[in-house]
Amino acid sequence: MAQSATLGDRPAASASPATRRSLATRFRRSDSLRGYALLSPTLLVMAIAMCAPTAMMVALSFWVQSGFDITATFTLQNYEQVFSNPIFEALFLRTIAISGTCAVATVLIAYPMAYYVAFHVKKNKLVWVILMTLPFWTSYLLRVFAWKVVLGYNGAINSGLMSLGLISEPLEFLLYSPEAVVITLAHAWAAFAILPIYVSLEKIDRSLLEAASDLGDGPVARFFRVTLPLSAPGVIAALFLIFIPTFGDFVTPALVGGPDGLMLANIVQKMFGKLNNWPLGSALAIAMMAIVTILCVSLIWLSRKAQERMI
Repeated sequence: MAQSATLGDRPAASASPATRRSLATRFRRSDSLRGYALLSPTLLVMAIAMCAPTAMMVALSFWVQSGFDITATFTLQNYEQVFSNPIFEALFLRTIAISGTCAVATVLIAYPMAYYVAFHVKKNKLVWVILMTLPFWTSYLLRVFAWKVVLGYNGAINSGLMSLGLISEPLEFLLYSPEAVVITLAHAWAAFAILPIYVSLEKIDRSLLEAASDLGDGPVARFFRVTLPLSAPGVIAALFLIFIPTFGDFVTPALVGGPDGLMLANIVQKMFGKLNNWPLGSALAIAMMAIVTILCVSLIWLSRKAQERMI
């Protein structure tokens, strides 16, 4: 019996090295497994640095704030206050309007610059790309304060208009307004819009443009029928890269927005700071994340529908 048991155990023992060799061979031949292995350290860091705080914030949004203490008692009161308070509703709409306007304005400014570098610059394109990132060579706060000086009551714009005789007194709406927030954010995030649009334009096959010209299309028709549809992925990526971070920006509205330019992120910052109401601040932050997700998914769906109609 012992001999038969020993003989019966030999195949299992001899099979394990073969199994290990097959797994190693499968790992070497599988690009997906090697990709996941290379990404695993990054995914682990992201899970710890992003997913864990987000999970803690979700849990905190369902807790109760009593005085200066937080009680781990489940409640929906925070979300009820977020979606029923008219002040929060107005701030949600203002934040969407400012971020959306900033994203569209930045893309409209960035597209001609990216188009010029992609199609008209023949030499030293890398130098031009580096020059387009010049705003990021200085501190973000310095750029915001620079626009504060330009848009101020006695700033460069008002002083220039008054010296030309176009206005008799300084314009008060330039600073501490939603327009000031849009202008400052559009300048601060311009490079994030230029680079993805430039990459999309650079990848366009120039023979398609020549074929459109041979078929009788002029420059305008060729742009709207060939160039713009093929560069749409870069435009959509630029919209995302501008809309998502500006939606949660609270520094720029606090410095140049004034009472009419405050955004929802300013209230979240105050909830975690002076007001010391972390559950309500967490509920506001989670609601902001949900709204951004819904808007981005809707934009992706609309862009795919538009591309299907073009095809």
